[in-house]
Amino acid sequence: MKPRQKRFMFIAAGVIAVSLAVGLVLYALRGNVNLYFTPTQIFNNEAPVGRSFRIGGMVEEGSVKQMDGLTVNFVITDSNKSIPVVYTGILPDLFKEGKGVVAQGRVDENGLMRADEVLAKHDENYMPPEALDALEKAEEAKAAAMMTAEPPVAK
Repeated sequence: MKPRQKRFMFIAAGVIAVSLAVGLVLYALRGNVNLYFTPTQIFNNEAPVGRSFRIGGMVEEGSVKQMDGLTVNFVITDSNKSIPVVYTGILPDLFKEGKGVVAQGRVDENGLMRADEVLAKHDENYMPPEALDALEKAEEAKAAAMMTAEPPVAK
């Protein structure tokens, strides 16, 4: 073989090895990716069925109910749609009604989120970009729906 052919074979083998390594890493990570959804997306059946994912939004005012022991029921809303959540465990200290929250778990066939983990936002001014975008879109959709609704007719 000529030196030029050897160099080409070496480069081709390197590209194939790197491609194979990247493919294997991506294949291994696909099961560990935690997707983030809003209550509106879950209501529109955009969330995966039978898989764990994260839901984010605000804890609805008046929705937190302490059940037996460590079990807590509450509702997460994006001001457009709401999803009931049940969580068994110790809630974070910053968990409060009207504040941002992210819960990880699965939604059952009744539309109830069974959370394995609950995270409260740590700063009053911070919100994940996805949650902020989702809340803004929900507000826009709510405003658009109100604009297109017909006003009541006086008789």
